This record gives sequence, structure tokens and C-alpha cells, in this order.
Amino acid sequence: MAKHQVHLAKVLLLTTVILAGCMWSGKAPLETLSYQSTPERNKNLIVFLRGMGGTLNCPIAGHKCFETEGFVEAVRKRGLLYDMVAPNAHLLYYENRTLDERLTEDVIKPAKASGYKKIWLVGVSMGGFGSILYLKNHTEDIDGVLSLGPFLGYQSIIDEISKAGGLKQWTPGPYDKDEDWQRMLWDWLKQYNGEPDGQPPIYLGIGDDDLYYDAQELLASYLPRDRVIIIDGGHRFSTFKKIWDIFLDNQILQ
Repeated sequence: MAKHQVHLAKVLLLTTVILAGCMWSGKAPLETLSYQSTPERNKNLIVFLRGMGGTLNCPIAGHKCFETEGFVEAVRKRGLLYDMVAPNAHLLYYENRTLDERLTEDVIKPAKASGYKKIWLVGVSMGGFGSILYLKNHTEDIDGVLSLGPFLGYQSIIDEISKAGGLKQWTPGPYDKDEDWQRMLWDWLKQYNGEPDGQPPIYLGIGDDDLYYDAQELLASYLPRDRVIIIDGGHRFSTFKKIWDIFLDNQILQ
């Protein structure tokens, strides 16, 4: 069985377990961990969006991974003027289509009201997809996105776009925006221009042995080359952390 099929089987199994009665649910407001980078609160904010992660037994530690895997300390170590938050935006918020509302009401609006000027989204895997999706709907609220190892759709849509000659040549055709999220996402990415046209930048970080490399490479070919970081590695946090360090050292957030 191909590695992406193995992962898909795990996704389906996890979903089945959750919907069968796990107490892990889409709470409102979002449970959110907060991290200050200095004693005095800064005027910029990084919002970390978790991957699916965890175990089949009600995963509750997924949003803590940015602390345990060194993402938070990497910001502090470099003295960057950013505070950080990690909402527990798990799978059910995507399945229930409440991620957009909860991020807006529970994270972004309060951050702006409390004085944060710049807000970046940094998402891994499922969160990498979520960060791009949120940017699509709220370009005025976000200053940039770093999407690490994102899941961007199933192989059928990727093959369709590739056979058309790439995203520039591909046309989505008629589709239901409420049902066909893959076509909706890629249709928006096709129209996305980024700076200097006033839209926030999307940065993409991937390992060359990632489960979803075909889709990621397709997006990488469409983005400016300086917005893409590709290193040796697979779909795992050790790879994402190395890319995060490169991203920070490139001083993009400054």
C-alpha cells in the first residue's frame, strides 16, 4: 500500500473513533495556549495551527507540540518581537466547518482588539491547509502564512491540474463552492497573486519525501521561488522544525 494510502486509512480510522463518542469536541471558544517572547508584551503575533497529530485515544496534546518541539523557543532565542498562541484547532473544527468562525472570534479579533499589529499564521499538515484556507477568507486580517507540509487535496485533483500543464493552464470548470473544497481551494490559489498586489504572502515549507509532496510541489511551482523552502525529510515534526529555523533565520518576520 502506498504511503499516502496508509495515512489516509489512519485519517479515516481516527475520524471514526472521534465520531463514535470521544469527548474531544469542537469547543467554543477555542482552547488556546499563549506564549510571550519577552516580559513586555509585543505588538506582533504568531498563530500556530496544529496538525491532526496525537493518538487514536482522544488526542489532546496536539496544540502543545509547538512548545515541546521547539517552535516557541526558536522565536524567543532569536529575540523576535512576536508573542505566540496555539489554539487547539483539531479535526472536528474542519469537519464541522467552524474553524473560520472560531479563529476569527476567539483568536484574531481579540488579538487585534488588544493591539497586535502584525499577525502571521504558521500551520503544519492539516494546519498548513487551514492557514491557507483562513487567508483566503481573511486577507485583510493576516500579514502572512507559513504552511508546513500542508495537505492540499487528494491525488485526483492534483493529477487533473498536472495534466492541464500546471495551475496557470488549469481551469476548474463549474463546481459547488460549498461542497467541492478542493476545486475551490485550487481555484483561489490560481487567482492568488501575493505581493506586490496587496495580498499577504504565502510561504511554503516541505520535505522532499513528504506524504503529500505531489500537491506541495504543484503549489511550489506557482509561488515565487524565494517563498519556498524544500529540504530533505518526510512528513514529520523534525522536518518542520528545521524549516521553521530556516524561515526564522531568513528574517522574513522582521
